[in-house]
Amino acid sequence: MQFKDFLSAAVAAAGGVAAYLFGPWDVLLTALLAAVILDYATGVAAAAMQKQLSSAIGFRGLVRKVTLFLIVGLAAMLDRLVLGTNGALRAAVCLFYLVNEGLSVLENAAKIGLPLPDALKNALAQLSEKK
Repeated sequence: MQFKDFLSAAVAAAGGVAAYLFGPWDVLLTALLAAVILDYATGVAAAAMQKQLSSAIGFRGLVRKVTLFLIVGLAAMLDRLVLGTNGALRAAVCLFYLVNEGLSVLENAAKIGLPLPDALKNALAQLSEKK
């Protein structure tokens, strides 16, 4: 088997697993994936600018992101197996994490020095205090 054939088979298998785990790929999953990538990238950029880059912290961040998608997959399976709904629980979980990742991107943007409106800064400060 040539490498190209192996790679094609591996991508097809990964797609099959993802389709089973997450259900149909939709705009919510696309937005969540984009938010996760943006959060990780802005987190690395913020750490670099603050001279706090750490491979251990970066690895923990990746583990958290993978776990996030495993939870989304679990919600999709619960939708199908237990609730019999058409993705309502998965959508709720996706929206929760999408908002959470979006807030994290904004926090990272503030750490990088990107100007944010005062109302947004105040809201982020209040959310940080509640953590």
